Amino acid sequence: MTDPGDQRPDPRAFRTTRWTRVMAARGDSADARTALSELCEIYYAPVRAFIGHAWRGEDPDDLTQAFFARLLERANLEQVDRERGRFRSYLLGAVKHFIRDHRAKLHAEKRGGSAEHVGVEDAGLSVPAPSEALFDREWAVALIARAFASLEAGESSPRTFEVLKPWLHGAAADLSQAGAAAELGISEGAVKVAIHRLRKRFRRHIRSEIAQTVPDAGEISGELNYLIEVLGGREA
Repeated sequence: MTDPGDQRPDPRAFRTTRWTRVMAARGDSADARTALSELCEIYYAPVRAFIGHAWRGEDPDDLTQAFFARLLERANLEQVDRERGRFRSYLLGAVKHFIRDHRAKLHAEKRGGSAEHVGVEDAGLSVPAPSEALFDREWAVALIARAFASLEAGESSPRTFEVLKPWLHGAAADLSQAGAAAELGISEGAVKVAIHRLRKRFRRHIRSEIAQTVPDAGEISGELNYLIEVLGGREA
């Protein structure tokens, strides 16, 4: 991506995104919990990566499933508000609390006692910073993969997409646009235009995925820039 600000969506569209459905809901709203469940399914991989790095004493899949089960059962939607901002931040905070509570519970069991909820400020139960960096990177990878799949599903010419997709993710270093033109039976100029349009559609799909995780349209570009930074400045 070369223009993170390209294709800004209509702010009114945010009335129906998953995360704003969660934030706008209160109490035991079925719609909010459905939206939260959908988001958790989409971003399972970043949570598993975080748990696997921060806690190595148990099966990360078991702990990840336990985390999501607790989140969906106990999610206090009254505490979700616009000041909390992005779903990425909300989910990272929730999984950090889960790890701290789990550690406290195990420590208490070893002492023969019981554990209460452990706050984020508790010393001795901190989550290593590399785990947070891994979470953000896996988040970016998952989001871009979802955008890529959405783009591919909507393409009218699977053959053209297959030939041109290396130009979407930096894998075209050993390829030539002239070669692509010959393979597709079109001019090299037409290939340049097709690549430009494909990249533009890809950016639009990425922004659409980000839109599902932020509170309003003004947050999209900042989140996109951050995710590009997390990926080491690579263009999607």
